[in-house]
Amino acid sequence: MKKIFLLSVSAMLLLSSCVSKKQFTDLETKYKESQDLLNSATVKLNTCIEDRASATARAKTLEEQVADLRKSNDNLQVLSSKGASNIEKTLESIKEKDMKITRLQDALTKKDSLTLAVVTSLKREVGINDPDIEINVEKGVVFISIADKLLFQSGSYNVTSKAKEVLAKVAKVVNSKPDFECMVEGHTDNVPYNGSGVLIDNWDLSVKRSTSIIRVLQTLGVNPAQLIAAGRADYVPLVDNNTAENRSKNRRTRIVVLPKIDQFYDMVEKEMKNLSVQK
Repeated sequence: MKKIFLLSVSAMLLLSSCVSKKQFTDLETKYKESQDLLNSATVKLNTCIEDRASATARAKTLEEQVADLRKSNDNLQVLSSKGASNIEKTLESIKEKDMKITRLQDALTKKDSLTLAVVTSLKREVGINDPDIEINVEKGVVFISIADKLLFQSGSYNVTSKAKEVLAKVAKVVNSKPDFECMVEGHTDNVPYNGSGVLIDNWDLSVKRSTSIIRVLQTLGVNPAQLIAAGRADYVPLVDNNTAENRSKNRRTRIVVLPKIDQFYDMVEKEMKNLSVQK
């Protein structure tokens, strides 16, 4: 009876640490909304840049006209006080719009600059010569994919000592970027989980592997508030699970390093509102 009670408690603790599929779906939806906002902001930025070029050309012409009129006393009399005032207001409006466009450009490029810094740090710390570790960027997001054999024994969620060496390098980079979040995704092949204990299926295994890695990162000093646990089971394979080699490729852990979506979303949204008010 005591053993059954302990097993039940362990199951409750495990399930409480797992991220639900709904939570993970919400996170993906939030990221897609941010990506859509980025695309919209980019289109608006390009339009604004074209408007600025046209306005700047008009302003230059107006400035040349003012200069010519001021050189000639006769022509200076033609230039009314109201006309001069309108020209000055137009020039000031162009300057203000230029400042807003510059801030929007900064908002859009800040994320790319931070992403590049993360990739550079990871490649320097982790290295790029290990075929079992891949570092790449997709749509402005950094992905670190680590082969299953570097992290766990078959069917296990206990992190190996070799994995801890790699994770220590990842932790060093994440610790240097407090404005970033780190989502750990567990992936399995399509072979049904048949182990004993509190795990039921590949969903449980993938999430448990994610939380195991997160606990290691936490012991290495990573702020828990930056960490997100996620499991994908066998539903996002890299290749077909039709050979042992392919199944080995699909058994992996993917660490997603990205700027905090809320901060980036608010930053771009604020500048887009400023541009709308200006118009």
